[in-house]
Amino acid sequence: MRMSPSAAHVRVSSVVLGIAVAAGTAFGAAGCASAEPAAPTETPAPAGLSELADVRVVAEFDRSVGQNAESVALEPGGGAIVGMIGARQVVRVRGDGGTEVLATMPVPAGGGGTTPVVGAPQVTGVARDRGGAVFFLYSAGRGGLTGIWRLVPGSAEPELIVSIPADAMPNALLIDQAGDRFLVTDSTGGRVWEAPLSGGEPSVWSADPALAPSEFFGANGLKLHAGAVWVSNYDLGTIVRIPVEQSGAAGPAAVHATGLAGIDDFDFTGRGDEILAALNDTSELVGVAADGTHRVLLDGDDGLQGTTAVAVRGDTAFITNGALREGDRPALRVARLVGG
Repeated sequence: MRMSPSAAHVRVSSVVLGIAVAAGTAFGAAGCASAEPAAPTETPAPAGLSELADVRVVAEFDRSVGQNAESVALEPGGGAIVGMIGARQVVRVRGDGGTEVLATMPVPAGGGGTTPVVGAPQVTGVARDRGGAVFFLYSAGRGGLTGIWRLVPGSAEPELIVSIPADAMPNALLIDQAGDRFLVTDSTGGRVWEAPLSGGEPSVWSADPALAPSEFFGANGLKLHAGAVWVSNYDLGTIVRIPVEQSGAAGPAAVHATGLAGIDDFDFTGRGDEILAALNDTSELVGVAADGTHRVLLDGDDGLQGTTAVAVRGDTAFITNGALREGDRPALRVARLVGG
């Protein structure tokens, strides 16, 4: 584990190769005039960031069947729900490390080759409500399959409750309880969709240029924090803050952090605006300070392989290994937050 400050690690993405193999996350081509690109210069190491210690494996998954962990939603008792890209599965990981498959999505007619950019159907973002219902995103390149699916406790089959256009690449899923809506990033479209929690028609909440891809994926990770929606942009290596207006509409976006090449999911630590960010390309977990400066906290030496997602509860960070481009050990890991 890296306990001393280091410069932000910037690297041009080639994650398309891994996605073609494991049906991972995708991106599309579009210009972005208002957002700053990932900076090729060193970022000053921030002071006072939390550290991560006691990294351990909770559960390992089977890469040979496409169980490349893409997303994580936490459950009571130390368990988690994990979305599996290539396997098109939603998996529950219990607190003791045991696993069970909750749903496996069907392959669309024709094999799903119309899925934007990646060319393969995949389960991406997952979420869980207070009543125990599990929600997940399926990107299939087909109408009637692409969108938000719900699996209620005791039900054997999920149901599609929000159909998203087939040319979209839904990636991260958020339950905005106060706004009575879902929010969903669209990585190829460079936008955020919203839809009622009860299900129904989606609409575009924000299509700010800061969310657009430059060559592969734009809007990726998604969080609601301190009166704003925060979105990562994979291609540009940025975290973008979009204030939520009193009406619930999107305010003007502003870039909060740069130099995070290959950023996938992220989460707030509960210590102000401090963020933990998963960098897929470099297999790193990065701490981002409130002023946007950052440094690497965990990397391949800590067992990270294609880091895809992070979720924080109390002083515990849950981290998923996608192992898309390199490595053969997709897994759910935990680490303890210390210091800060």
